Amino acid sequence: MHSAGHSAGDPGRGNGPPEGTGKRSVLQQIWRQLPFFVWLIALWMLLWGQFTVLAFLTGLIAAVAVTRVFRLPPVEFSGRVNLWYGLVFVLTFLGAVVRGSLTVAWQVLDFRRQPGAAIIAVRLRIDDDLIMTHTAVTASLIPGSLIVDADRDRRILYLHVIGVRDEVDVEAQRESVLGWERRIVRAVGSRAQLAQVSPDVPPAEARGGTA
Repeated sequence: MHSAGHSAGDPGRGNGPPEGTGKRSVLQQIWRQLPFFVWLIALWMLLWGQFTVLAFLTGLIAAVAVTRVFRLPPVEFSGRVNLWYGLVFVLTFLGAVVRGSLTVAWQVLDFRRQPGAAIIAVRLRIDDDLIMTHTAVTASLIPGSLIVDADRDRRILYLHVIGVRDEVDVEAQRESVLGWERRIVRAVGSRAQLAQVSPDVPPAEARGGTA
């Protein structure tokens, strides 16, 4: 009788999750979304072109608003983060921004010939919304190219690029975009995605045509 009374006085005992399970689940969710959170802050600073404490704090507020206030569906990374390839991506990106700025400036000042422009379609190899978004944003932030449309179903990015005069230049632009996709996957992609962009794995068809 005493045992029955104890059970009645402690309703639900033994039916809920073990103590600490809920906390571990929350920590795992935070860990999976942390790279996305950091990426939003970095993206904010890149868009403003400022790497200051104020830019970081405002980016932090914007990231909190996007991930918490608007209550969007959670976007989770694969859980794999390679710090070395992340550093390689950042340094390569900064170098590309400087090189792109100088190239565009020279094309504008070179009155001997028109730089040429085209709309190029690039079919990505990875079927992942986050990787596609990161690739699109990276390509748009580099002077000389701008994303004008994206076909999610077929994984195609459409870019307006300048400095294109022939098919060789078109292919070079495509390879450049696929190169950014590869660097992003190496930094934060899953192992399955990494295998898809590995040099020893034949790449998926990347041609999407030129408009």
